[in-house]
Amino acid sequence: MFAVDAFAYAVYASVAAVMAVTPGPANLFAIAAGAQHGARPALIAIAGMNLATLVWFTGAALGLAGLMRAAPAAFDVLRVGGGLYVGFLGLRAAATALSAAHPAQDETTAPIAARRAFHDGFAVQIANPKLALFFAAVLPPFLDPAQPPAAQLALFALATIGFDAAAMCGYGLAGGALAARFRQPRFRRVFGLIVGALLILSAAFILMRG
Repeated sequence: MFAVDAFAYAVYASVAAVMAVTPGPANLFAIAAGAQHGARPALIAIAGMNLATLVWFTGAALGLAGLMRAAPAAFDVLRVGGGLYVGFLGLRAAATALSAAHPAQDETTAPIAARRAFHDGFAVQIANPKLALFFAAVLPPFLDPAQPPAAQLALFALATIGFDAAAMCGYGLAGGALAARFRQPRFRRVFGLIVGALLILSAAFILMRG
């Protein structure tokens, strides 16, 4: 039997895809690696970042699986909180898109050494605060306490790392071209509105399902 409801998995995949393509520390680092050193170091850095994501996923999986077994009621509270957080992300993305303000620039585009691409990529992602919020708030609403945790988490990890790797490769191989696109107000506005709408719809699904 499929460990995750197919529709719920599709919603999770859409959230993971949206968050993967949204510019953040990992994608900006991939751009820096690609622009400074070319495709090969960028792909090596991306491998390091995705290994860090796998480390995060393993740690979070152990904690969430234990919580599902030990305190189902507390886990339900976490699920509802996660749905509200996803809705907040959607509203914030839409509000930012509609405002005239430019999003804050990230500091992770600092120069990197090609020979240390894997190490530096791992370090950027393991310290990424967005991952802590993702595993604490976004993932729990999609887990079903009635199903085996390990099978569910393996499927969610497959989607998360798959979309992350694809997005990072796109940013890394395109180098500065994508960064330039995101500096264009019209492109950034349309992109932000699409992201916001998808996250708000996903939050509605999470809360109704809970």
